[in-house]
Amino acid sequence: MAITDAQIKILEKDAEQIRETIIEMLVAAGSGHTAGPLDMADIFTAFYFHILKHDPKNPEWEERDRLILSNGHIVPVRYATMAHVGYFPVKECLTLRKFGTRLQGHPERLKLPGMETTSGPLGEGLSQGGGMAYALRMDGKTKSNGASAVAPHIYVLMGDGELNEGNVWEAAMWVAKNKLSNITAVIDRNNIQIDGLTEDVMPLENLRAKWEAFGWHVLEVDGHNIRQFIEAVDEAKAIVEKPTVIIAHTIAGKGVPDIEYDYHWHGKPPTPEEGKKFLKELRSMKGKLPHEYA
Repeated sequence: MAITDAQIKILEKDAEQIRETIIEMLVAAGSGHTAGPLDMADIFTAFYFHILKHDPKNPEWEERDRLILSNGHIVPVRYATMAHVGYFPVKECLTLRKFGTRLQGHPERLKLPGMETTSGPLGEGLSQGGGMAYALRMDGKTKSNGASAVAPHIYVLMGDGELNEGNVWEAAMWVAKNKLSNITAVIDRNNIQIDGLTEDVMPLENLRAKWEAFGWHVLEVDGHNIRQFIEAVDEAKAIVEKPTVIIAHTIAGKGVPDIEYDYHWHGKPPTPEEGKKFLKELRSMKGKLPHEYA
């Protein structure tokens, strides 16, 4: 999955546009989560525009990779990315959380083609993804039994605050026990949750050691460095004896100085006035690499 500097620059511009769409849709909705969607824009861009094997024109393609969003409250970033990659018109993003919309506040599998699971209650995604990975093994579509290199892969995205849920660790044990190397977990390590900083609410560190103790191959990356994230996914897919988790260190609210690092933005949207200001700030960052405005 080698990628050129020119391709990286295009992906960075795509992520900038997705952040703008997130702000626009949250303002239109008048409710929703802001910090998490903004900080995951680079990772979702990497997935949908480069990593995933998928087809917006054929969302149920049997050989597609599966992307499971466990922390469903950050779904605005998924909607925005899916729209920009061609699953539905970008203008539909402005229907977020409206009555009758396909774009619910938490993802609804039966409403939107291309959405793999319905999520809301935290802690369920790794169990769901583990079941899918095991089913692919039963169907003979895994790396470990000599299947094709294009066999579907399961990706599970989780928030760090979500790791307070015991169900996550039950699933982590089960996936490792079964050596499901066709699943990769990604943790948005932005250090916030709805009640405060993760290390104040329920400390997670040493997070790497925890996952290693559960039998996982662990990688840590800058979640805003698209090249670094893509390379980590490449490494994860090369590991065949155990599952891999990527701890992606991110800045909550990335791209909007008034939001960055502030847990109060976990679960609230911008007002129309704030939205105008934030869009202006995002647009002023265009053309700059992520490390230049970190």
